[in-house]
Amino acid sequence: MADLLIEKRNHLGILTLNRPDRMNAISVEMLTMLGDALAEFDDDKEVRAIILTGAGRGFCSGLDLKDTAAGKGIGGGLAGGASHVSTREIPTVTLQRIDLPVICAINGPAAGYGFDLALGCDLRLISDRAKLVPAFAKRGIVPESGGTWYLPRLLGWAKACEIGFIADDIGAERALEFGLVNKVVPHDDLMTAAEQWAAKIAANAPLAVRAIKRLYRHGLSQDFESHTHHVLLQLMLLFRSGDFQEGLQAFMTKRAPEFKGR
Repeated sequence: MADLLIEKRNHLGILTLNRPDRMNAISVEMLTMLGDALAEFDDDKEVRAIILTGAGRGFCSGLDLKDTAAGKGIGGGLAGGASHVSTREIPTVTLQRIDLPVICAINGPAAGYGFDLALGCDLRLISDRAKLVPAFAKRGIVPESGGTWYLPRLLGWAKACEIGFIADDIGAERALEFGLVNKVVPHDDLMTAAEQWAAKIAANAPLAVRAIKRLYRHGLSQDFESHTHHVLLQLMLLFRSGDFQEGLQAFMTKRAPEFKGR
């Protein structure tokens, strides 16, 4: 049985972490498959949004510490094992590189690496039964896959420090209060809600959606004037697209647009 389930339908790519017996703890196979699948969906012009979720009761319990303790799997190399994973293979790095929107449907506990993985997605819907578990300081480590970068930007310095230093679990409603998730959804409705959000994204002009995400990302490290210059260059390209003409005609004739992504 594959550690990651990959599905494509209706312009959506759906990725399901699939080690339910281990609360979807990250294995080397899962890590590699996830990074590859994200990149492949980003190159697929038929896919307009991605949903990432977990099988069974959990979203992701983090790195497989049982494997690590046994000297194998991710981190096992530090204890004398042969396993090694470079930053090129880390899905949280791939999430920062791709232009497709990614919705995280947090169906259960998101702990450690799973917490960072959720933060790396663009939108987060969380089940009312789920929680975020930033327990790094309780394990003697740091957020290893993006948390130290995301949390201060998402929440500001003081809240990031509260989460990192105290390391308490964060329930669904508190995650919403913090702004770590977009919406709390009844557990049984989580995937329906995620697919509804993804379908709304997919109905919009895909070139524009990708450009918006790319410009958001670039804007994090640019001054305002430089960023505005890049926005104008992107706008000039979009003006020449068929999608822009379709959006304009749809507006003028008061009908729903049918975007082709070109």
